Amino acid sequence: MRNAATVLLFATARTAIGISHLEWPVGAEGTTARSLLRGLAESYPKLRPALRTSRFVLNGEYLSNLAARVRPGDEFAVHPPYGGG
Repeated sequence: MRNAATVLLFATARTAIGISHLEWPVGAEGTTARSLLRGLAESYPKLRPALRTSRFVLNGEYLSNLAARVRPGDEFAVHPPYGGG
């Protein structure tokens, strides 16, 4: 999809909506990570609990500021808390 970012979903985020990734429209000028997350929560209400506790990664870098711009072609990952044994 043109003017879209790839959103990767891990652990409980993936389980909440049943897919591991999706293409999210961000427009030619992009959008903020905060706006992208708001849109995901509105479109996928079951995803909301996971988003509240997740860390977010934009193009391989953990975000400390949700004002960061997500642009077409970017990769935005949602990493809820998870553990393993």
